[in-house]
Amino acid sequence: MNMNTPIPVRPEPRRHSRIKPVILGLLLIVIIAGAVGYGVLYKSLPVTRGELPLTQLSQNVSVYRDKSGVPHIEAKNMRDLFIAQGFVTAQDRLFQMDLSRRQASGELSEVIGAKTIERDKFFRTLGLRRAAEASLDGYSEEAREILDWYAEGVNAYIKQSKDNGSLPIEFMLLGYEPKKWTSIDSLTIGKYMAFDLGGHWEGQAFRYYLLQNFTEEEALDLFPSYPEDGSKVLQALRETPLDLSDRFASAVVPNAFNGSNNWVVSGKKTESGKPYLADDPHLGLATPAIWYETHLNSPDFKVNGVIFAGIPGIILGKNEHIAWGVTNVGPDVQDLYIEKRNPNDKNEFEYNGNWEKAEVINEKITVKDQKPIDYKVTITRHGPVISEFAKDDSPETALSMKWTALQPSTELEAVLRFGKAQNWDEFKEALTYFHTPAQNFVFASTDGTIAYRANGLIPIRKNGDSTVPVPGWTDEYEWEGFIPWKELPTIVNPEEGFISTANNKIAGDTYPYHITNTWAQPYRQNRIREVLSAKDKLSVKDMQSLQFDHLDLQAKEFIPILKSHLKGQKMRPVDKKALQLLNEWDFQDDPDSGAPLLFHIWMLEAANVLFEEKIDTDMMDLFEGKAQIVDQLIRQADRGNPGPWIQKAGGLPKIMLTSFQRAVDKSIELQGKTPAKWEWGTYHAVPFNHPLSAVKPLNLLFNPGSTPMGGSRVTVGAAGWSSATGEVNHGASWRSVVDLADIAKSFNVVGPGQSGHVLSRWYDDQIDEWTTGKYHLTDVTPEAYRKESEKLTLKAK
Repeated sequence: MNMNTPIPVRPEPRRHSRIKPVILGLLLIVIIAGAVGYGVLYKSLPVTRGELPLTQLSQNVSVYRDKSGVPHIEAKNMRDLFIAQGFVTAQDRLFQMDLSRRQASGELSEVIGAKTIERDKFFRTLGLRRAAEASLDGYSEEAREILDWYAEGVNAYIKQSKDNGSLPIEFMLLGYEPKKWTSIDSLTIGKYMAFDLGGHWEGQAFRYYLLQNFTEEEALDLFPSYPEDGSKVLQALRETPLDLSDRFASAVVPNAFNGSNNWVVSGKKTESGKPYLADDPHLGLATPAIWYETHLNSPDFKVNGVIFAGIPGIILGKNEHIAWGVTNVGPDVQDLYIEKRNPNDKNEFEYNGNWEKAEVINEKITVKDQKPIDYKVTITRHGPVISEFAKDDSPETALSMKWTALQPSTELEAVLRFGKAQNWDEFKEALTYFHTPAQNFVFASTDGTIAYRANGLIPIRKNGDSTVPVPGWTDEYEWEGFIPWKELPTIVNPEEGFISTANNKIAGDTYPYHITNTWAQPYRQNRIREVLSAKDKLSVKDMQSLQFDHLDLQAKEFIPILKSHLKGQKMRPVDKKALQLLNEWDFQDDPDSGAPLLFHIWMLEAANVLFEEKIDTDMMDLFEGKAQIVDQLIRQADRGNPGPWIQKAGGLPKIMLTSFQRAVDKSIELQGKTPAKWEWGTYHAVPFNHPLSAVKPLNLLFNPGSTPMGGSRVTVGAAGWSSATGEVNHGASWRSVVDLADIAKSFNVVGPGQSGHVLSRWYDDQIDEWTTGKYHLTDVTPEAYRKESEKLTLKAK
């Protein structure tokens, strides 16, 4: 080696705030039976300085990791750029990438064991990987090349790590090595994100269950609306019984609060005179983060923002001319069909008076430490039969799912074109390739344009409105196509001077097409509009403050209602002290306040009083729109129109007292008998759990440690939590604000950090920023990011 050649250098390990290196070494010795020490863990740290060979490259590539661990990748051509992106992303996130493709493909049991068999069966049934394989041919030659280049980079890192014995420690703990990365793996992860944001099959299944087990009046009381063609569809449901109470207990149901906030503000309302764009998508919170911030820089492709680890390009972000963000539209793109099975042939189903042969796919599920499982997936003309993945008893009735994401689609094509678009027309053209999941895109450009579009495939149905499953034995309920692309909701440069979305209802009652019956609760959107309307000139700081805003408009609406129904009722002394917390509350969900703890537990207990011991526990996870429905039941009862569920529970005053006293007792159990000492953040804390943290004591190694957190599910600064533990497990792990007056810069945060390696300084370094509403500056000007970055040169052959 030439003495002047830089030597590959691994970064200094982070000063672990909770576990010192010596303790880490001892813990590792215990965890893996004395076979591995701290040195092995250190050896797996990615090299981020010096030089590394990457013979797949045609020319050297420079990778500058800035103070926040954001890689700025400089390449001289597109091929080298995406090879380097694959390599660099794998350096920081390989285990996450491998787990993601396995989950989406139904291959977790191969490395985890019997615990995940039902989950694997569910995803094999859905067929996300089959849909990805069917999509590949629809991509342009350039997009397919980019997928291949990205895979080359990932595989180069896998090979180097295997050869050097430096694979991430998670692989050693689970006792396996990652297989080669493929283009299909990237597309399958994309299909999984459509699953995480798709809907709403679970609500249809739940309402089918209601109609089978309760009176029609009771069932309809929990519907978002009365179904179109109602009497005919409801009669069909009565005539085709199927016990769902134990069929979906193992189903994977996306978080009900998956969504986002985004908004754009016109230059006429900003201090800089150019548009602002703010985006913060709400998904699961974990270690590592679901998002990976990256800057890609080549002569033909200059873009920065975030992407899901395992996918090339940038899905949310900006280039030199435009910026964009998304929230989930949440349209009805999944329909359950009731299928009548031939009693003489379980693979045949009735359609228009004839028996049709279903497609049967034989799947083999490999299971760690036991024999493989042979598993059959049955696919009707409408889609896979999902009612049997956990219980294969071949009933005469089955439920199949039709879903836009199971069709070939080209989202990555759109993502790559976003990066090259220079104005609204070019960006809108790129959207023609983005099919699923349907998203609310907001857009801003340096020319002053702000725009919005709800984009994606949204079905048009002959009959029905996706409220409940529909007969599959007739063509009366088929899809007739999709909402015409030109007629999707679109806004450009509105007089109001801003556009905002928060998974709210996006089209008025006069809009001619059905989008969905189930929208998010309105509180986030109402608060965003309130703040954006309040000032003539808004600052970047205003945007940042709004993204972290904790004013609880649900509490502001419901506390007066709840308190009014406690008047005159007999309360315990501790109840009166607790009520005083609410009387003095300013409706801010602050972590050091006790009122949010009491209020949110009260709302949970109100639902429990209404539904417990009435609705099967196994079905509660399928109760789509539960929060909105409980809100509406209470509103209606307060207005003097109680429905059957309120009446069955004894009326609103009784429900309010019982649930309030339960909330007080729960708060005492959690934090003692003195309400003045209760704190929301003590209960409502974010641990950023690692996938292996469920295996004790690995949680001590991989979890950064819990941090008190303000906000809630209904505040703009979203922080959803587990009702069982209080742990914050959902929210905006990515927040970003861009001022188009200086588009090279953006203010961002990725909680908990960029790296997936427990010893990296970037593993959890953004937790304080994330939990306190702060940001780091990402500047894509080379002179700025090169100055104080760690430079790695990837050497071509």
